[in-house]
Amino acid sequence: MIYDYTTKPGPPRCTGSFNARDLRFSRTMIYAIEEINNSTELLPELKLGYQIFDSCGSVPMAMHVAFQLANGQDSVFYKGSNCSQSGVVMGAVGDSGSTPSMGMLRIIGSFNIPLVSHFATCACLSDKQQFPTFFRTIPSDHYQADALAKMVKHFGWTWIGAIHSDSDYGINGMASFLDAALREGICVEYIESYFRTDPRSKILRVADVIRRSTAIVVVAFTASGDMRALLEELALDPPPPRQWIGSEGWVTDPYLMSFSFCAGAIGVAIQKSVIPGLRDFLLDLSPSEAAASPLLSEFWEDAFNCSLTKSSDQENKECDGTEDIQKLSSPYTETSQLRITNMVYKAVYAIAHAIHNAVCHETNITTKCQKNIKLESKQVFSELKKVNFSRNGYHVSFDPNGDPVAFYELVNWQKSENGVTKLAKVGYYDASLPKGQQFNIDQNITWLDGSTEVPVSVCSESCPPGTRKVLQKGKPICCYDCIPCPKGEISNMTDSPDCFPCPREFWPNSKKDDCLPKPVEFLSFDEVLSIILAAFSISGACLAIITALIFFHHRTTPIVRANNSELSFLLLFSLTLCFLCSLTFIGAPSEWSCMLRHTAFGITFVLCISCVLGKTIVVLMAFKATLPGSNTMKWFGPLQQRMTVISFTFIQVIICIIWLVVSPPFPVKNLTTYKEKITLECALGSAVGFWAVLGYIGLLAVFCFVLAVLARKLPDNFNEAKMITFSMLIFCAVWITFIPAYVSSPGKFTVAVEIFAILASSFGLILCIFAPKCFIILFQPDKNTKKHLMNKN
Repeated sequence: MIYDYTTKPGPPRCTGSFNARDLRFSRTMIYAIEEINNSTELLPELKLGYQIFDSCGSVPMAMHVAFQLANGQDSVFYKGSNCSQSGVVMGAVGDSGSTPSMGMLRIIGSFNIPLVSHFATCACLSDKQQFPTFFRTIPSDHYQADALAKMVKHFGWTWIGAIHSDSDYGINGMASFLDAALREGICVEYIESYFRTDPRSKILRVADVIRRSTAIVVVAFTASGDMRALLEELALDPPPPRQWIGSEGWVTDPYLMSFSFCAGAIGVAIQKSVIPGLRDFLLDLSPSEAAASPLLSEFWEDAFNCSLTKSSDQENKECDGTEDIQKLSSPYTETSQLRITNMVYKAVYAIAHAIHNAVCHETNITTKCQKNIKLESKQVFSELKKVNFSRNGYHVSFDPNGDPVAFYELVNWQKSENGVTKLAKVGYYDASLPKGQQFNIDQNITWLDGSTEVPVSVCSESCPPGTRKVLQKGKPICCYDCIPCPKGEISNMTDSPDCFPCPREFWPNSKKDDCLPKPVEFLSFDEVLSIILAAFSISGACLAIITALIFFHHRTTPIVRANNSELSFLLLFSLTLCFLCSLTFIGAPSEWSCMLRHTAFGITFVLCISCVLGKTIVVLMAFKATLPGSNTMKWFGPLQQRMTVISFTFIQVIICIIWLVVSPPFPVKNLTTYKEKITLECALGSAVGFWAVLGYIGLLAVFCFVLAVLARKLPDNFNEAKMITFSMLIFCAVWITFIPAYVSSPGKFTVAVEIFAILASSFGLILCIFAPKCFIILFQPDKNTKKHLMNKN
């Protein structure tokens, strides 16, 4: 409207389409007042009067109405001795919108006139410092926002779009929803606001955002009129299938259900209720009664597309009285889903109970009311805070903020067989229940496109167990990549932000979603490597025994007698033990096996080397004894030879005893070499003891090698020193190579290297020292003579 400031502006007027739904609300108020006036229990012998104003959902009109209520200048409907002469308004029911209600409260609140709203849900109205006289029978948007966020979370939607009315209802409601959504871990792709009176270009821009978005779910916190403007724009070019989530402001509006692309919408709604007799009252309307009221006339003419008054306007025909409101399909006559209507009904009864409590008192028999009392609005305001009653099974009371107990039905737009969209209850939200039990789905839901499968609306697919979430740079927390857990770590839940390591003796399975006991590894007898080594070990022992049998059978021959048969048999016995001691290294380590394998190995090898050393000394002494005037053999006879072997072996026994007493080898679980498995092995205990045993063997071997080298060129036709030299050369080479191989070999292969060194050195000794002799004994007996042995070339 444009003012030229030359004439007085006229009063504000309503424009736009007629809202039959709000007419039903006002007619419900009339029905409730008439019901109260006919009651013998509530305000007996007193009558309530009323005036109805149309605010048009407009703040200026609402302010105009508020001034009228506060001034008390309007005529009183009931006149006579039974009516209060004050003309002052005791209370008001309305407005349907939060922003118009705020404007009214700024004015009438100063006069302590209470306003009980049936549809103003903005949580900001619960602020008693700003709006002390405000009450409502509909729950605050604080609870609605929480219910919507829990609904979105319940169905696993983490990527949504959000639109809201550019009004106090939409702005505050969406702010509450976004706070609740943030707590639930929900991300919002876009937030758009608009108002139904905005230019079409702005509404078109909002529609295009919905069409282009990747979010399947759209949460709309709008008033019914605003949603109508958007859906009409979207209907011109329907978007891809979207799952609409609606606030109670529009989700129960019958007109909006005609938009087929919104089928499957789900939202929160005020509890469905029954008001006995209301439908008959609403339908008890004739053309003459409609013509008596400007508001009803507008409804009648809009509903039947005719005119109740004769007019030169030929667009609409004149109503002829055949119009049947019983057959009319309109939001006014739709009483199968009474929800907000019941809030109006309860608001009227709340004010009536407050007035009753202020002017009436109970006696033993009846209720007495003071008819001529000058009632003030502040008394009604005071009594409203304390009202507590039930009507038609629905409880009415207010908390300190003027709010009722929050209870919502969860409703779903479901298409019937004839293609008509109907509202179906699928669950509820009850804020009075304990946390975790407030939200409940108890019926099947029909989703977008008529599907029974819950649609998926996520920025990123859920990360399965075995992976962790890594946020994408510059995007909301719901947009992430799934990274497999690193080696040795697992995640056992969906969308895990972190992976965590398994306990020391556990390792992840192949999917990295569970920790399993690590497999235990050791050189067991059923492994191929162990079988091969054991076969060589037994073969070596058998070879030594066979050699001993050959020597025993030919013990009287020169070649056996010439090579010190006593030391030879002792050497073969020690070699047999050397071959067999390698078997102690196979199998699961235990305390006894760990101590036995190292000490047995150390002692048997020293016994073996001592015998070889004794044979080497005998060779040298024998050569010296052949020189004229020499009697050296008497200083190294059989007794001395035995004592030499025993002495050298005894030293090793002492070293082993000290090692076992101070810090013996013990079984240990090696968790460091292989992270994915446990290696059972024998810890050395004292490393000094282990290397002392090896060092002593090495010292004897080097000493024996040096003596053998010195004796290798003695002029015997069959010089045993040459064979001893080769055997010691092999022995030393094997054990020198063993040291780096032993240190660097992982896990069970350390044991395998040690067994290989034992077998290799043992085979080197038996083959170099005894193989040539056995060959002569068995295949060249002609050389097994004293003459041949004594022949010096």
